[in-house]
Amino acid sequence: MRKYLAVYGKPRYLGLVEYDGDIKKCEKLVVESTRGEELALVVGEVSPEQEAEYRLLKHSSEHGDGVMKNSEPVVTDLTFVDFASEEDCDREAEYREEEKSILVSAKRLLKPHNLDMKLIDVEFLRAKRKLFFYFSSDQRVDFRAYVRDLAREFKTRIELRQIGVRDEAKIIRGVGPCGRPCCCSYWLNQFAPICIKMVKEQNLALNPSKISGICGRLMCCMCFEYEVYHEAWEGFPHPGSKIKTPNGSVIVAGIDLPTQSLRCLIAGKGEVKIPKEQFEEFRETVASGGEWVVPEVEPEEEPLFSVQDAFHMEIQSFRVTAEKEKAPEPRRERAAAPAGEEAQKEPRDERRRNKRRKKHAPRPERRPEGEETEAPDAAPRFGSEPEQPEKEKRGGDRPRRHSPRRRRPSGAKKSAE
Repeated sequence: MRKYLAVYGKPRYLGLVEYDGDIKKCEKLVVESTRGEELALVVGEVSPEQEAEYRLLKHSSEHGDGVMKNSEPVVTDLTFVDFASEEDCDREAEYREEEKSILVSAKRLLKPHNLDMKLIDVEFLRAKRKLFFYFSSDQRVDFRAYVRDLAREFKTRIELRQIGVRDEAKIIRGVGPCGRPCCCSYWLNQFAPICIKMVKEQNLALNPSKISGICGRLMCCMCFEYEVYHEAWEGFPHPGSKIKTPNGSVIVAGIDLPTQSLRCLIAGKGEVKIPKEQFEEFRETVASGGEWVVPEVEPEEEPLFSVQDAFHMEIQSFRVTAEKEKAPEPRRERAAAPAGEEAQKEPRDERRRNKRRKKHAPRPERRPEGEETEAPDAAPRFGSEPEQPEKEKRGGDRPRRHSPRRRRPSGAKKSAE
């Protein structure tokens, strides 16, 4: 009997199907699971060694208290019933459309009960024999009265399942910070426990917004490369450790894992980069009071043509094309106007200048009616004396001196009294 790995249900459960013949990848089957008859998608054939590894895996289910509990196995046994026909696939698509309206009605029925729970999704089994409701909550919920209302409304068997925030993201699906679909909704079928130690060993910033997924927990990809980083850290000293020397302490400022080198801070020399293979030699030389000579590194020959150069050339050609498209058309030179038009144009400009002068000129003061006005440049009348300038009336340009006031002594006032 050959065994195949299959995925079934909206939470993407894993199951093993036994079948004598050959089953193609991504083919749909009708199987019997612990939930009932439903459709399953074949992932591929598994060997006995792979089957043994899958059997050892345990599903980490997260409940409202936030504790990961390894209780359920990741893989369950499925019974082969038949190959799914086109009618079965069309009926399943109809169920998915009907589930949207059912979810809206279920949320409406939930409001009068005032339960601390959040409905996430709904799933029909084959032939509508059972209806599953997935919800999340921070605590245990007594939903018996609510189940009775759902059974009365939809006339079928009802089952409510509480899931954690990771399973919620797995069902709803989404896009991670990397721009790709979330691993849990794309290919990941097991939630491994993740701790902050994994983040620290990968030299990542302890910023919750950068290391958390859409579920609010630490991203699942933190554990993918943990083993690689764990092996890379072996043989390196801890950052901040000191090496005592006669000339002072040498501090390990940092470690560069991609280049497998250390950055050490030496008094008087500054920061020195040392490869991992030479660190033991460096420690012995410095500890004995010797002077470490930094080996000269030959500069690498730059390639004649790199991908970066090609990229810049492509950008430059794109800019040139864009500038040509946006370049304005050359202005057409006007034909020379005849002499008569230029003669008419000059007086028009003069009229405009005169209008501006009149507009900005100071307005004359208004005088009462009957009072005669004199021209500013009119000559003085016969027999009248010419008005003297204000300076001559005051006695020339000499400024007037103000004599300081003399204060009366206080004793004189008292004697007068």
